[in-house]
Parts: sequence; C-alpha cells; structure tokens
Amino acid sequence: MSSSLLPRRAAVGLVSVVALGAPLAIGGPAVAAGSFPSTEGETNTSAILTYDDVIADLERMERTSRFGVEVQTLAEVGTQVTTSEQGRDLYVATVGDGPQNVWLQGGIHGNEPYGADSLLAVLKELGTNGSADWRLLRDTYTFHVIPTYNPDGAELNIRHTVLEDGTRIDLNRDWQVGEFVAAESRAFYEYWTMVDPVFAIDIHHQGLKTEYGTGDPVTMSLGVSLAPGGPTLPGIEGGAYDVLTRQMHVHVYDELEKYGYANVDRYQVGGSVEIDIHGGVVSAMMLGLDYDGLNPEGHTNPAIFFETSGNTSPGSLGQKARGKSIQQNVRAIEAVLVGMATGEVQQEDPERWDDIPHAPTTGYQTDDGVIPVGY
Repeated sequence: MSSSLLPRRAAVGLVSVVALGAPLAIGGPAVAAGSFPSTEGETNTSAILTYDDVIADLERMERTSRFGVEVQTLAEVGTQVTTSEQGRDLYVATVGDGPQNVWLQGGIHGNEPYGADSLLAVLKELGTNGSADWRLLRDTYTFHVIPTYNPDGAELNIRHTVLEDGTRIDLNRDWQVGEFVAAESRAFYEYWTMVDPVFAIDIHHQGLKTEYGTGDPVTMSLGVSLAPGGPTLPGIEGGAYDVLTRQMHVHVYDELEKYGYANVDRYQVGGSVEIDIHGGVVSAMMLGLDYDGLNPEGHTNPAIFFETSGNTSPGSLGQKARGKSIQQNVRAIEAVLVGMATGEVQQEDPERWDDIPHAPTTGYQTDDGVIPVGY
C-alpha cells in the first residue's frame, strides 16, 4: 500500500451525488420486467464480495492500473480514527489528476452489497480505460472511492455496525451533532474534511418495489436525502443544490431509459413521502456540518443517491439479477460523472424531476417525524 501525502483540497463546487438509502419504500415481491432477471429467490451469499475480496481487488488494481490507482488505509492517510469498530482497516482508493475531488461511496449498510461491486467496476475503468470520456474524467477530477464504508456490517450481513457493547448503529444516521458514536463515522468524516469534494455519489439497495400507477417492478430509485423543494434544501447555497441535484437525476433517468432492462423511479418512503433527514452522511455534507472543529470553513457539497432494488434479506436479491444490478449502477455513475465533466448535467431542465415516476408527495420524512406538504 502506498503512503503518500494527504489528498489535496479541492475548490468548493456545486455538485454531489450520495445516498442516504434506507430500505423503506418497498412493495410486494415482483418479477422484474423486460430483460432484467428476477430479483426474487434465495440469495447466494457466496457470490457477495467479502472484506478480503475487496482488499484483494483494490490491491490488484493498484498493481495493474495504467493510470495510477492508489490504495490507502486511513491509517496511511493520517486520520485520528483509522479502523472500524471491530478493528478492520478502512480503505480508500484514489485515481485521477484533476483539481476537483469527487467522493464515491458504497456499502455504508452492510446488507447492501452491490455498492462495492459497482464502485470497483468504476474504479477499474478509471484506472485502465483510455477512451476520451474516461480520460476527461481523470483530467477533470480526482476520485476518492470507498467501496466498503461498513466492513463490519458487511461481514455480518447486517445493515448496522456493532459497538463493543453490542449496540447496533446505523452509520447513515450518525453524522450529526451529539452522535458520531461509531468509529467509522469519525474516521470517514475527518477524511471528508480533508477532501472537500465538489460532489459525491452514494450507492444503496432498497427492498423490492413496484412503480406507482403501473405496478411494474422498479429496478432502481433515484433520491436526494434533503428533498428537492422540501423544508431544507432550497435554503442551502441559495437553492443551487436544489436545482443541481434534480438536474443530475434527470440526466441519469434519461441515460438509463436507453437500456431496456432498467425501470427507474424516484425514491420515496411509506409510498408517498420524501426524505428530509439531516443525520445521514450526504445530508451532513450538504448542510456543511462542522463536527469537532474539523470543518471550520463550512465546506458543503450537494449529493444524490441510487437505490438498487433487492437486498440480502431472504428472497429479495436474486442471484440471476446480480450482473444487471451492478451494470445499472455503473451506467448511472458514469452518466453523472461524464455529464458533470462535460456540463451536460447543468443544462438539464430541473423541473423534469417531477416527470420521473413517483407517487404524489404527501409529506416529508424528517428526523422528528413526517410533516405534511404545505407545512
């Protein structure tokens, strides 16, 4: 493993793609439409990447990449907290020579495995692909890739991490004042303050879900952890993130519509409620959280997330759907990255966010409960 200097700080930008991802908006079991294989059936956990598998893939890419993939533990980076609650090293891979940093994150919930697969696939392209698009990405950005944010939960195949006393902590509710209970939260928060990304992408899973109005199986949902047009996001950065996050998702929706196997909608909980939760990782990024004096400049960045349908709970992942699920994520990530680098995303009509299939919004899920539309 390399032990180079800390990642360079980037100029504050107007973009960020990350996911809060809770497996809430679910329907009954469904067979995926078109050419997307069924997500029903028992999950073959032997095909899910282990912690050691992820490390081996990272080390292999560091050795063989054409364009300088660098793999480090947070101990090598120099954060104060460097390991998970159970003592596992926390890993990040970087690639690219651009002046702006981008944060790509997966596996914050341990029973949501395809974030790791998807980000490793993207990292491989960034490290080896010499095409014009991937060259543009490396020249524009430096990527900070965290395939497995929650290695303890992944090894236990549970959503949470587990403290020494047995308490389970949802790492995607732990970035807030009075919390930061888990070691992973403190470690990756400090790394975020070192990186100051211009945008971030967070990859999640949800339960099986059907599309409002049609009943068709959904293969991916697109979400923003602070609801566009909701109680919080329009007041951040003069509303810039409220526009940009919608533009990013409109771009992803259009790109995935080109592939017959994908059926994409908007992420909602309880059938018709938008999330507006402040304690998630990407929410804290957008809010510019200053914890323990580590973000005194108040850096913020906008964020979106992807929710692949099916997780490792019994009967809701479907081994045959693995390839298409990962491919769907990779295409969505690539669409955002290239669209941001070329400026195509910024030209999208943000009002078309409302055209992405969704149930009529009835309220906003906040940290203190649901508040109705028109609050």
